[in-house]
Amino acid sequence: MTQVAEQPGSTAGRLGSVVLDCPDPLELAQFYSALLGLEIDENGDDDWRSLTGPGSSLGFSTLAFRRSEEYSPATWPGTDPQDLHLDLIVEDLSSGHASVTALGAEPLDPLDPPPAENARGWRIYADPAGHPFRICLE
Repeated sequence: MTQVAEQPGSTAGRLGSVVLDCPDPLELAQFYSALLGLEIDENGDDDWRSLTGPGSSLGFSTLAFRRSEEYSPATWPGTDPQDLHLDLIVEDLSSGHASVTALGAEPLDPLDPPPAENARGWRIYADPAGHPFRICLE
């Protein structure tokens, strides 16, 4: 079990970025910009893009995208473990599904659009570069 520092403010550091490797940083930045309503930082280049937002509603300083020529998409869900995924909270799964697929996300589990009554409160998708993420009910 991880031990929490006893003194307030005594940490080893603070989280600056969550960085996703991908073949095309601008394309992935545009996807997440539209998905999360955050702006693309104008200081990016062909190898690096990041999003900016108000006090970061994401809970960390930035979501960034780094070009990797050797990038290979995750195979989760499936037999291989995932490295990381984002959970996005939506009001309802049907409108969340419609929104993320309209932006270019690919349904992974389940593949069909959600029924009106869905007992499971989450669904798995892949972003345009193949990173898995979930839409979840709060």
